[in-house]
Amino acid sequence: MGPMTTEATPDEASGQTTHQIRSLTVLPAQREDVELHTADGLTLVGDLSLPADSEPSATLLTLHPLPTHGGFMDSHVYRKAAWRLPALADLAVLRFNTRGTSSPRGTSEGAFDGGEAERYDVAAAIELAEFRGLPQPWLVGWSFGSELVLKHGADPSIEGAILLSPPLHRATDDDLDRWAAFGKPLVVLVPELDDYLRPDEARRRFARVPQAEVIGVDGAKHLWVGEPAVARVLNEVVAHVLPDHPLPLPTHWDGPLGDS
Repeated sequence: MGPMTTEATPDEASGQTTHQIRSLTVLPAQREDVELHTADGLTLVGDLSLPADSEPSATLLTLHPLPTHGGFMDSHVYRKAAWRLPALADLAVLRFNTRGTSSPRGTSEGAFDGGEAERYDVAAAIELAEFRGLPQPWLVGWSFGSELVLKHGADPSIEGAILLSPPLHRATDDDLDRWAAFGKPLVVLVPELDDYLRPDEARRRFARVPQAEVIGVDGAKHLWVGEPAVARVLNEVVAHVLPDHPLPLPTHWDGPLGDS
């Protein structure tokens, strides 16, 4: 697919074109199809996006929403993270389909297991980051993906985790206690208007994890629809993964666009 169209204006001083970053804007990156191999013998399909001209400063290992309700590696927040963050923040972004999940990239082997056998999928993502030498890996789980992080993500090789819209349906107090003992950062972004878990209840539930930072996001909904909601998520991710990075992230891009 070629570069997506976006509103562009000439920058007379530099001779370049300035593009407003919109929902379909694809910024430059090195993008490659990858396969993840699980300990129980499955091949999962994914995509790795890297900065175009530099080494990554940190890595996002993303876990998508519930595949039985339309979640997959292209769920829009992750697609926009992969399209923007390698260029705007020098981040590597891994997206993949958990077992039995399909997207235009392909179908991962196996069958949905409600978050149990998916432990092998989480481990495979962490192992791919280790094999490729990707720096400072953070897990990012959205909805069902947040349950996978809490249940299976407390691996010594990760730097921490960011949860988007955690429903806390499958994850139990035992899982929260494991994260408390794990001790690494846990950032929890909770929409004010979430369908499942709202900020006040989230603060009560996550109080079991002393290092958890629960951030209520005014006006946001479970699916983070709309550019303001997406921008808030991406800025919070960068703020926690790369604390010294200038924020807010740019809303315009000077120069050529990338390919998705």
